[in-house]
Amino acid sequence: MPDVPPSFELLPGDRQSPVILHVPHSAREIPAAVRAGIALDDEELARELDHITDAHTADIAEAAAGQAGVTPWRFVNRLSRLVVDPERFPDEREEMLAVGMGAVYTRTTHGRVLRPDDVDAAPLVERYFEPYARAMTRAVADRLAAAGRAVIIDVHSYPSRRLPYELHGEGPRPPVCLGTDSFHTPPALLDAAREAFGETELDTPFGGTYVPLEFYGKRPAVSALMVEIRRDTYMTEPGGRPGPGVRRLAAALAGLVDAASG
Repeated sequence: MPDVPPSFELLPGDRQSPVILHVPHSAREIPAAVRAGIALDDEELARELDHITDAHTADIAEAAAGQAGVTPWRFVNRLSRLVVDPERFPDEREEMLAVGMGAVYTRTTHGRVLRPDDVDAAPLVERYFEPYARAMTRAVADRLAAAGRAVIIDVHSYPSRRLPYELHGEGPRPPVCLGTDSFHTPPALLDAAREAFGETELDTPFGGTYVPLEFYGKRPAVSALMVEIRRDTYMTEPGGRPGPGVRRLAAALAGLVDAASG
């Protein structure tokens, strides 16, 4: 399909680095064939992309990689999460199905129809979700082979005000939310993130981490942490330009990478 850009990109780091900066939600690109199945008009879609995209997080990760003492690897989604969301379960295990936001979204951030409820998600899952999951699994396996361990740092952002789709948005909204997993987030990694970013909270308003299922709950050598940055600390919301906060956050993320690399 000539209109389909690469779905994702693995950007090499230092051969011995265990760290993968994972950036799943920074892009706005939607292939024309996928766009045809979305019910929103162009203006509505642009507005939805403003709300749902973790804008400029790929730039923050790129700047952090450039500043780190040991260059981390970066795995970056080049398509919008409105194509598929690579961090969802592709089946009934996904709690976000309750608001129409499984691997293939049927509802918007404000509960409007994005796709019909009876949409056949299988072609999108096969074309986009499964190759992404396989590639991320290989990337982690390669870090395990090269460095003896892997550290996945998920780079996200979130709005300063709760959106209707949020299932657990009633709690604090700190400048940086750290998402954790009881098996895959070691205390030292959490301490390093707190030291790097300063004011943080755990698992509010978003929780958990991303680990490929082949390793999830099985390989303690795979550690993971989600970094959720509140958008008003570095950009104009909902989908505007970046501000000076980007430089500070990139430096903080580089500090976390260095601590995780040691």
